[in-house]
Amino acid sequence: MWAMIVKEFRQMRRDRRTLAMMIFMPILLLVILGYAASFDVTSIPVAVAGPQAGSIEHVLRPPFNVVSSEPGQGGIWARDQLRDGHAAVAVATGGARPAVLIDGTQLFEARAALAALAVLGQGKSAAGAAASGAAGPGAAGGAALPTPRITILYNPKLTTSDIMIPGLAGVVLVFIGTIITSLGVVRERQSGTLEQLAVMPLRPRDVFLGKIVPYFVVAAIDLAIVLAVGIVVFGVPFRGSAAVFGLGALLFVFVTLGTGVLISSVSQNQGQAIQLAVMVMLPQVLLSGLIFPLTSIVSGVRWISYLLPLTYFNEISRGVMLKAEPIGPLWQPFLFLALLGAVVVTLATLRFRAYLAPARARGRRRSAGTGTAPGAPGPGRPREALSLPGAGEGA
Repeated sequence: MWAMIVKEFRQMRRDRRTLAMMIFMPILLLVILGYAASFDVTSIPVAVAGPQAGSIEHVLRPPFNVVSSEPGQGGIWARDQLRDGHAAVAVATGGARPAVLIDGTQLFEARAALAALAVLGQGKSAAGAAASGAAGPGAAGGAALPTPRITILYNPKLTTSDIMIPGLAGVVLVFIGTIITSLGVVRERQSGTLEQLAVMPLRPRDVFLGKIVPYFVVAAIDLAIVLAVGIVVFGVPFRGSAAVFGLGALLFVFVTLGTGVLISSVSQNQGQAIQLAVMVMLPQVLLSGLIFPLTSIVSGVRWISYLLPLTYFNEISRGVMLKAEPIGPLWQPFLFLALLGAVVVTLATLRFRAYLAPARARGRRRSAGTGTAPGAPGPGRPREALSLPGAGEGA
């Protein structure tokens, strides 16, 4: 038994990649769940418009954070701020009662905003008691806020499925593009068929594109199924342009497929491919804003969210499906997806080129050894074997 234990430890030490994943994965989970697993909203971006914008700006207290104030604008500008993702709450003044618009696609921020507005309303009703000095200055500021007209846009009932289905479509694409693609390429490496491709007159770019096109078709079919089920069964609206959504999905699938091929190029077997794919997929699910709001993630970890393609696809899918957002305000997530795709595909192609180069060199040596003309000495044929048949019989 002791010999078996020693053998397993030695085998584990030789497989340094698996050992590093066994140590790194718990640390990754601890950091992500410790710093990102929070539904608390500490800051709600607010846009204020209208002639009373200045007074409303001074009334609002945390968690409200006024990010823009335009006294010369009105309700249309306030709606645009929500639609384009510049604010989660917009206040339009100018009437007897200010209009408060809340972005229902930001589920946790919307609920936190409703709770904070309720506290402000309670502060107004307690204004008489606050005169004695028992209440703080925040309550007195809350008393100055007129009773608002609250409207929840894009997701009026704050339905969870309306914001989860667009994000789950991205998770499906990540699963197909990262895990399935990496397993398919590693399977060919283990069976030896990838070396056969290496000696064929194919460029690494051709091999790369030929590998990802079938998975691209499967991912597109899965995406259509997920969207159809979400719209028909769960009643998720699709208010925007299908062309804009399709372009975003195309860029996102391109990034995920390139990531899968890149993982396969650095994996020796399917076990390592699965481990690396899980390490890539797990942060995207937890740090992309799909489950936990980005504003609740500490800044020391939040920067990772902006390196993940699912973060930008969530912004595109929710913006198009729920807000009917055009491509203009979404130029940033489209640009970042295009940049990520260029980086990932370039790295995957270079890795493929480095992997195929030794096999191509072996193929050239074999061709040089067997492709010489009869009667001529070659590096692959001994000089004694060059005599004609029967030449020794007449001697």
